[in-house]
Amino acid sequence: MEVIWDGLRQAIAIILSGDREVGQITLLSLQVSATATVLSLVVGIPLGALLAFGRFPGRRLALGAAHTGLGLPPVVAGLVVTILLWRSGPLGMLNILYTPAAIVLAQWTIAVPIVTALSAAALQQLDPRLRLQLLALGASRLQVLWLLAKEARLPLLAAAMAGFGGVISEVGASMMVGGNIAGQTRVLTTATVLETSQGNFDRAIALSVLLLVLVYTVNVILTWIQQRGRAS
Repeated sequence: MEVIWDGLRQAIAIILSGDREVGQITLLSLQVSATATVLSLVVGIPLGALLAFGRFPGRRLALGAAHTGLGLPPVVAGLVVTILLWRSGPLGMLNILYTPAAIVLAQWTIAVPIVTALSAAALQQLDPRLRLQLLALGASRLQVLWLLAKEARLPLLAAAMAGFGGVISEVGASMMVGGNIAGQTRVLTTATVLETSQGNFDRAIALSVLLLVLVYTVNVILTWIQQRGRAS
């Protein structure tokens, strides 16, 4: 218990002192995970719409794959991205392994199935006549997608929260593709693992507290937007 209290006290001290290293780690964590989440929305919502409304061979298998992706182990995503970005890999010429861009790619790989599956579920709950009515009025496919997304904005925001929560808290993929390099690719989760392995439990607890505060703050903001949309 004493270690826990020491960690909590140090967390407060770090926040109040404005520790530069911890601030940099926290900012990088937010930048990487927010970028991965936004990119996953750009891809996941259209894919979710395709799975919700499309009629093509293998649709159920694709939907099942998206649902399976909800439990995709981060280390598997990290392994796949590492192989792709390795020197001899298909994307080795990009030379982005062990950079923040690689972490974004790995986290995007984790978030896309989450957003896709939840978006498909959200859009399937809409009245199917709404889509047919929009098409009958001459709306383009892009306009139909935009209007349906607005109609399902509350569950789609929940999908965004789930995607962000899934990537900001993962450690395996970020460690594998980022290398946990100080000042470059070290994020809150990998920094916590490092401090724990070195026996610095008080600092590890401090970083964990900051991670929880960050996740809570982002989700409070998204929840506020969601509930505001519900009220309107």
